Amino acid sequence: MTGALLLQAGPPRSVLDMILGASPPTHIVLGVLLLFSVLSLWVIIAKVRHFREVRQDGDEFVAHLESVSSLGDAFAAVQTMDESPYTRLFQGGLGFFDELRPGALTGASETRGLSRTQLEALRMVIDKVEAEEIDDLSRGLNWLAIIGSVSPLLGLMGTVIGIMNTFIGITQHGSTNISAVAPGVAEALITTVAGLAVAIPSVIAYNHFASQINLILGEFEGFASEFIGTLAKGGHV
Repeated sequence: MTGALLLQAGPPRSVLDMILGASPPTHIVLGVLLLFSVLSLWVIIAKVRHFREVRQDGDEFVAHLESVSSLGDAFAAVQTMDESPYTRLFQGGLGFFDELRPGALTGASETRGLSRTQLEALRMVIDKVEAEEIDDLSRGLNWLAIIGSVSPLLGLMGTVIGIMNTFIGITQHGSTNISAVAPGVAEALITTVAGLAVAIPSVIAYNHFASQINLILGEFEGFASEFIGTLAKGGHV
């Protein structure tokens, strides 16, 4: 039945003819690929905005810290800033230190250095905040990975369907002329191209965002080391 419909439609003369003249299974494959394409585009746009905001917050955070001379002043300055991964990391580490040494930031009490156990606990708190922020930055990227890996397989499935319909056309025509093979070959080509067209941007975007996350993670780790170093300079460690 499918082969007969394809043959009645005749050879496709444009990409639109290739799509409209395809068999129902191919339409299903193309529909899923279209859905994946929309989802991929939505994730890419959302993550571009998210990472742009994070970079801007990072620049603002560094600018504020450069204008203060003590951890207490830095903590007060950060309180006035919009919430961001950088402020949450700073507040998490400095808040835990303030719990260990109440009044140390303001000089209201005599301070003594943190013990090795306390210092390790402080580092664990900072690492926990880092992990939470990286998880938040990574949210949605799994969809890009899934789309990038599944779309070519869906395109391959459409290719197989197209080849099957090509053989059906040859059988019904009893020959290999263009009218017999064109519809099936057209299906195979259009689904292959569609699968790659959806997969390639997703893979590129995923790799780009993954590299951005690695850069931000490096900044977080550098900030954590600098934070502990600043505590050491102030005699708190």
